[in-house]
Amino acid sequence: MTQAAFLGPIGQIARTVKDIAAAKAWYGDVLGLPLLIEAQGMAFFDAGGTRLYLQQSEDAGAESILYFRVDDIKAAHADLVAKGVAFLQPPHAVHRHADGAEEWLAFFVDPEKRPLALMALVRPETSNM
Repeated sequence: MTQAAFLGPIGQIARTVKDIAAAKAWYGDVLGLPLLIEAQGMAFFDAGGTRLYLQQSEDAGAESILYFRVDDIKAAHADLVAKGVAFLQPPHAVHRHADGAEEWLAFFVDPEKRPLALMALVRPETSNM
């Protein structure tokens, strides 16, 4: 197994909520979690180094997605595909931060068809003068 394919700590947990405004107030004001990112129907909090992702949905349920941090998402994806892991789509960028760094995800399923994901923060290439 290549070094890139070793799974790191859980980087993010996703939960669906029926009312994003109420959830944002509860997780932020009541629990005191710092708000990291806010977008339409979504809120991301820092839960002691693990990111908590809340997404509004009428079908809110108890299922959580485990996001595993990896250093090289393309290499980790290729290694797991070679081992027979079924991915729902290839690695792709989902968000660009103000500093140009991109959040990349690749979703796959466990043997019981529950969702999991690889996640990586891809920094922009810097030129060597």
